[in-house]
Amino acid sequence: MEDKDRNEIFSKRVRAGKRTYFFDIKATRSNDYYLTITESKRKFKDDGFSYEKHKIFLYKEDFSKFVDALNEAVSHVKDELLPDVDFTQFDKEEYSMNSNSDHDSDLSWD
Repeated sequence: MEDKDRNEIFSKRVRAGKRTYFFDIKATRSNDYYLTITESKRKFKDDGFSYEKHKIFLYKEDFSKFVDALNEAVSHVKDELLPDVDFTQFDKEEYSMNSNSDHDSDLSWD
């Protein structure tokens, strides 16, 4: 499928235990851009394994609102619900979106 390859601009894979997350920037035919976030879980069956996938489409006009809400929700868990948990234990490569990033910083589209 040439169209599928042509409209994918950027892809980032995040391995997180039994799950893998994919952040893919794609282009529309009119050269507009959107983000797909895919969660993929490997499921074992009698005859082997399969992948269960869930996908979210995020459009540019919603980027800021999405990032703000995600940061607020994560901060609430860290600060209010689980203040005694040392979240740095999850900063290993397999849990990070970017091994060179500062894990305490907020997400940003800049």
